[in-house]
Amino acid sequence: MRFSFSPVIVLAYLLFSLPILAAESVLPASSVSPSTSAPDKTVYIEAQEVVGKKDSQMEANGSVELQQGNQKVFADHVIYEQTTGELTAKGAVKLEQPTGTVSGPNLKMNTFSHIGEMPTPVFEFKQENQSNARGAALIMRTTGPTYYEFDHATYTTCPAGEDDWLLHMSRLDIDRQSQIGTAHNAWVEFEGVPLLYTPWMTFPLDGQRHSGFLGPIYGSTASGGTEFTIPYYWNIAPNFDYTIAPRVMDKRGTLLNNEFRFKEANSYGEFHYDTLQNDRISNLTRYHTSFKESQNLGNGFGATLNLNRVSDNAYFQDLSTTVQDATQTQLLNEGVLSYGAGWWSASVRAQTFQTLQDALGDVAIPYQRMPQVNLSAQKTFNDATVSMINEYVDFRHPTLVEGQRLVLYPSVTYSLLNDPGYYLKPKLGVHYTDFEMGENNSTSIPNSSRTLPIFSLDSGMTLERDMKLGEGEYVQTLEPRIYYVRIPYQNQDYLPLYDTSQATLSFAQIFTDNRFYGSDRIGDADMATVGLTSRLIDNTGGIERLRVGVAERFSFTSPKVNLVAPDVNGRSDILLAAGGKITNALSMDSLLDYDPNAQATQSSSINFAYKPEKGKLLNLGYRFSKDPTNSGNDVRQDDFSGQWPLFWHWYAVTRLSYSVQDHLLTQRLLGLEYNQSCWMLRLVAQKFWTSPTQSSSGVFIQLELNDLVALGSDPLSALRSSIPGYTKLNTSPASSQVKSSP
Repeated sequence: MRFSFSPVIVLAYLLFSLPILAAESVLPASSVSPSTSAPDKTVYIEAQEVVGKKDSQMEANGSVELQQGNQKVFADHVIYEQTTGELTAKGAVKLEQPTGTVSGPNLKMNTFSHIGEMPTPVFEFKQENQSNARGAALIMRTTGPTYYEFDHATYTTCPAGEDDWLLHMSRLDIDRQSQIGTAHNAWVEFEGVPLLYTPWMTFPLDGQRHSGFLGPIYGSTASGGTEFTIPYYWNIAPNFDYTIAPRVMDKRGTLLNNEFRFKEANSYGEFHYDTLQNDRISNLTRYHTSFKESQNLGNGFGATLNLNRVSDNAYFQDLSTTVQDATQTQLLNEGVLSYGAGWWSASVRAQTFQTLQDALGDVAIPYQRMPQVNLSAQKTFNDATVSMINEYVDFRHPTLVEGQRLVLYPSVTYSLLNDPGYYLKPKLGVHYTDFEMGENNSTSIPNSSRTLPIFSLDSGMTLERDMKLGEGEYVQTLEPRIYYVRIPYQNQDYLPLYDTSQATLSFAQIFTDNRFYGSDRIGDADMATVGLTSRLIDNTGGIERLRVGVAERFSFTSPKVNLVAPDVNGRSDILLAAGGKITNALSMDSLLDYDPNAQATQSSSINFAYKPEKGKLLNLGYRFSKDPTNSGNDVRQDDFSGQWPLFWHWYAVTRLSYSVQDHLLTQRLLGLEYNQSCWMLRLVAQKFWTSPTQSSSGVFIQLELNDLVALGSDPLSALRSSIPGYTKLNTSPASSQVKSSP
């Protein structure tokens, strides 16, 4: 549940130095109000004894049940006036409606007007998408079929008998017509300690969006010092909302975060603008702006826009709290217009980047694409598939040679054999590339074109056999594959390099026709890739328990088009992979790249994940990458992360990344979580290196009262990004402060 407040909330905060409750912030959302049609006045009474009195009065005794429409009254004794609808109930009275129940010693109510009163009521409300709420009051008044007033009330979503937190108020108004609750003179008490106060607040009863202050965020970072944020959420319309979140940093000043989101029938997007005026450390005015939109224009047309910019190179290093943001060096800015018509598609893209430079070394500036036009088509005729890949790019750069590149690549693939057990697919294509040089052509690279035929033959088969291991029944597969490529040599040393690099060897890349990413280079080839994969599949659930694969590429002639040293003796590195869901709790994934020519491992990685149940998770990994320059700067890194119960309700969370060659913990996250039935406490400390000489650290302390508010700094984004598979233990749908995407 989320809460909002009257304008005097700011004054109340200053007076009491206490945080403010939260407002719902999910986009989009819709709600259905209860029917406003005329109420049914027909009354049904069941009891052990029913006696007719004068003037149409009825008296019922013993296990009385009175029903009018969808409302029921249970009591020991009831007097009901049929002509006026006056009801008097005594003894274990319970008023039951689809939205909840109210119990008390007696009740006086007019069943026609629904105006009534009950002393010392105990109530329970059914709430959509969140935990049921319960409470008690000094007196309840009903002023209509959907409106209730509770004087001197308490409210909680904790289970009965566990009043760990309580919302106290002098008066609570419940309006089931508008699905809004209003509390007057309210304060929250946690384990007997008052935490926050407000003279007035409202909250939704159906889990839908509602304007108001979100839970305050407290925290501390090495860069900003002590921090405090109090976001305000404005539910402008069913498809528009706006959040403003001033982030007050002790060392730097106030960073004003703004977020506007929208969603229409055929479009959605969001706009962010964050600004810090006169940073006290850098003496700069700093900002970050971002705009993203996707739109369906109809008739197969679509458009996307993604714009990002920051004021300075160190913005994310100084002001972000996650590894992903702090290590950004390239901010994408692009607009795309696309069209899809089933068998063919087209797009036009304009793309630039803002490059964030590092003081320790230059970061390469990528080429701009102004524009990039793509046209592709694919259609199958019987056993033949005709494809066309066309591209035109105008590359721009402030210092490097500019130019325009046109690519035309038609091809035909024919299925000679196409059976579930085997296949044989020859492919023939012609790759045409035209280069027109532009500015910064200091070495006078000439305009040129390149035409290369490309032939490939892909073949493979799948053999299966049933086998039994222990008490389990499995299917074992044996899947050999041979992929042959023939491309004639053409000297390309004089051609520019706009967006092309040597492809990293992997199982996906080794079975392709080009050894490069991008179209500036087409590698000559007379080579065959041989691979073998075997899988062990559990018959009971179709789960892949084990997968083992090996692949190597053999060149019959030594490749002449290279950006790195070519393979010696015509042999590529050998790729070995193994993985699978070994048990329902344990999974593994590994890859080994071994160079048989140098008789050395080029790279390797292995990762284990053990997750027997919710809240129990252990990840263990190791990664090695050999320095291609042989200068000794190999990468060796150990990773450990997990979430595990300790004792009582305590859980440990951690992420440790250790650089073996540097003898340095490059990332550390240590924390504790305490999960109670209706609240959760998180204590997390994190430190990570953004460069060889600069690190960022922070401390997160958060108390989350389920379906009410989260107080303190939110560590969930850090936990989810640092611990693969992390589970939020209190999974009440409305308990999170995080807004969902539109």
